[in-house]
Amino acid sequence: MLIKDKKKVVELAVDAIAPNPAQPRRIFGEKELRALSASIRVNGLLQPVVVRRNGTGYELVAGERRLRACKLAGLDRIPCIVSEYSDYKSAVLSLTENLHRQDLHFFEEAEGIKHLIDVWGITQEEAAYRLGRSQPAIANKLRLLRLSEAERGLITEAGLTERHARAFLRINTSPARMKAIETVIKKEMNVRQTEQLVDDINDKKHDMSKQKNTPVIKDVRIFFNTIAHAVKTMQLGGIDAQTLNSETDEYIECIVRIPKAKADAGGKKPA
Repeated sequence: MLIKDKKKVVELAVDAIAPNPAQPRRIFGEKELRALSASIRVNGLLQPVVVRRNGTGYELVAGERRLRACKLAGLDRIPCIVSEYSDYKSAVLSLTENLHRQDLHFFEEAEGIKHLIDVWGITQEEAAYRLGRSQPAIANKLRLLRLSEAERGLITEAGLTERHARAFLRINTSPARMKAIETVIKKEMNVRQTEQLVDDINDKKHDMSKQKNTPVIKDVRIFFNTIAHAVKTMQLGGIDAQTLNSETDEYIECIVRIPKAKADAGGKKPA
């Protein structure tokens, strides 16, 4: 079907409309889709979807939920507005439309923003401008993608909040994060409890790091052997060094005596 007037609403076959590859939404609530589908059966599609030409067919720009609901309702043709949007503009509109819906998952939102930045070659600042967000808000949203796909999957399936996810970001290693996520899910922890758990994990890790970097002396005889070796080396070098060892009920004492004349003659003072 040749469409000359791109501002008019026209009807297109649903099978001729391909999904938007930049669609950020991956999760569509079945209950909501069925409710929308039932409404469409009775009242028809009140708000047309937006499409653009794509080869011999059309590609969806905005209206993924409506298109899915129409297919679920068994409609063969639906009202559409045909646009001439570029790839970039199509991706921006698709993401913007979903951002205006409160049920867009925070990981989907972050992935959509990253898609715009990576694929269309724009900066965080430009993405913020196009989406009506601040640059720090965009940066904070993108930080969520530091969590692995497996971690994101667990968080999503368990219905944890974005604040839960941000708390997990403070754990540096993936195994520790995964263990923390599993603990939170198992114990059904709220955000405050989760943040406390993360603090406890980081404090414990810090204490273990301090212990690891602190020398553990299991046998003081190592020190005496070191001293004896140093004295022996001086003796071989012509210095009449001596060690005097004594022991009481409370202390083990070791004194090293080096003739002062030999010590002063041991070398020139540095300039």
